[in-house]
Amino acid sequence: MNARSATGPLAGLKVLELAQIMAGPSCGALLADLGADVIKVEKMPGGDDTRRYAEPQVNGESAAFMMMNRNKRSIAIDLKTEGGRQVLKRLAASADVLTENYRRGALDRLGVGYDDLHLLNPALIYCSISGYGRSGPAADKGGFDLIAQGVSGLMSITGEPGGPPVKVGSPVTDLNAGMLAALGIVSAYVHRLKTGQGQFVDTSLMEAGIHQTAWQAAIFFATGVSPGPGGSAHVLAAPYQAFPTSDGWINIGGANQSNWERIAKVVGVPELVADPRFVDNSARMANRDELARMLGEQLRRHSTADWLAKLDAAGIPAGPIQSIGEMASDPQTLAREMVVDLDHPVAGPTKALGVPVKFSATPGNIRRPAPTFGQHTREVLREHGFGAAEIDALREAGAIA
Repeated sequence: MNARSATGPLAGLKVLELAQIMAGPSCGALLADLGADVIKVEKMPGGDDTRRYAEPQVNGESAAFMMMNRNKRSIAIDLKTEGGRQVLKRLAASADVLTENYRRGALDRLGVGYDDLHLLNPALIYCSISGYGRSGPAADKGGFDLIAQGVSGLMSITGEPGGPPVKVGSPVTDLNAGMLAALGIVSAYVHRLKTGQGQFVDTSLMEAGIHQTAWQAAIFFATGVSPGPGGSAHVLAAPYQAFPTSDGWINIGGANQSNWERIAKVVGVPELVADPRFVDNSARMANRDELARMLGEQLRRHSTADWLAKLDAAGIPAGPIQSIGEMASDPQTLAREMVVDLDHPVAGPTKALGVPVKFSATPGNIRRPAPTFGQHTREVLREHGFGAAEIDALREAGAIA
């Protein structure tokens, strides 16, 4: 299936992805899901480091790589060679977007940084995703999700009170950086449609983590006190957390007074509504641990399914705490097409996550599996005017694979 099969709102947008592992590729995956032709420019030798992650693999192919790189085409270029750099420049001359997550200055030293490519293509949107951003005292440092979660404050508010710092289970700063980058690219594209001018877009894992601390930062700015971890509980509302049942756990959201009053009735403690300790949200927050204990005693008497039936009937926001496997088979997950089937040329039948944004007129789609290394080098170069002899010469010189 080729790029012309794209149906999303970004169909026709050409993106060069000089990014690897998670943050940059997640940005590219979002753009590709929405129709962009994302050409993944992989380093030589070996390509994206994620290809070499040992586990898990499917028939020798990295499951992590396949998840983050569906809908893309792969070309392999050695940017340390003059031929490789010239190939990239020819591709960039007609590209709409370029994304990269190299260390600051690395691409500039090769002559393919923003200033170089902007002169070549003033309409190019050049997006950098780094550990700390391209300015400031930490700009030259490398970054990973774990480090960013710590520096941004996320690990100080995650986990149970009194416990050690805990990383969010998902690589949240990587994924959020990818979403912020995609938003920045689309915003820059709107500007380009108005002016014809591209620009430099810059975001980082640290900023992506800081962006996730909104509630806790609001508390600090208002009080001067840094909030600590609260487990599953909300920092501003109660009851709003996970509770044990007779056979598992359930999340219940009492984010306003009417929800709280319904919860007390359904759980079997209507008298708590008038209890001075729980009469309003301020009182419930001051006595949150006691409230959680009392509700937990009631909720342990029945199963998660029994409580969900009662809570749903009363219109109370509630849900089970599911495993990834349970999520993947949830009827709502399937109804929203958030699990899709693909046929990989090496791994065979595989699954991927679906498009998380729906459009009434221009729906995105998952139209191709992740590419093998350099799978589309010849195809892409032909599209950009390279002749067969020129491609063969570049290959012989080690500039492409």
